[in-house]
Amino acid sequence: MQREIQLICGAVRIPDLPGFLKTINKIASENEVIVQGLNTDLIAGERHLHFAVGKALKAVATGTNVAKDPGIEIMRYAAGERQIERSFSIGLHEGENNVVFVLLGTMDKLLLAFSELRKVLEEKPCSELLAYSASKRQGILSLFRITDAEIEASGEEHIPELVIERVALADFLK
Repeated sequence: MQREIQLICGAVRIPDLPGFLKTINKIASENEVIVQGLNTDLIAGERHLHFAVGKALKAVATGTNVAKDPGIEIMRYAAGERQIERSFSIGLHEGENNVVFVLLGTMDKLLLAFSELRKVLEEKPCSELLAYSASKRQGILSLFRITDAEIEASGEEHIPELVIERVALADFLK
C-alpha cells in the first residue's frame, strides 16, 4: 500500500501542550496515520522541510532511524539533531504557534485525518508559513547554531542552505 505525505499549515493557540498533543495523537491513531507537528517559525523554507522528511523516511526504511516513532524521526531531522531530546525545540509550544502538520498514511486515511486537523487550527497557506523570512532569522540561527562567520563566508541569502546542510549532517554530528 502506497504511503502518501500531506502537509497542512496554520495558526493554533495551545493553552495546554500535553492536552493538545493528546488530541493530535488521538486523530493520528483513530485514522491510522502519522501526524507530526512542527513550528514553522523554525523552518527555513519548503526545501528544508521536504529534505528533512525525505531523510527521516529513508532512515526508517533502511532501519538507520534513531527514533522508533517516524514522526519523531521527522522532527529530529527537521531540527538537524542527532539527539531526540534536543529535536523537541522545533516542535510545538504553549501559546501561539505557526504550525505545519506532516501527515503520513494512505490517501483515504489522510483525508479523514486532514478534516479532523482542520478543526484544531486556523488554516493558512504552507507556502506562506514555510518560506524563510527575516522574522525567522534569529530563531533559526540559534536552533541550528549558525555562526556569524558562516554567514559572512556564504552570505545572508544562504541561511536556508546552511540549515539544509545541518539536516544532512544530523546523522554524523554528536
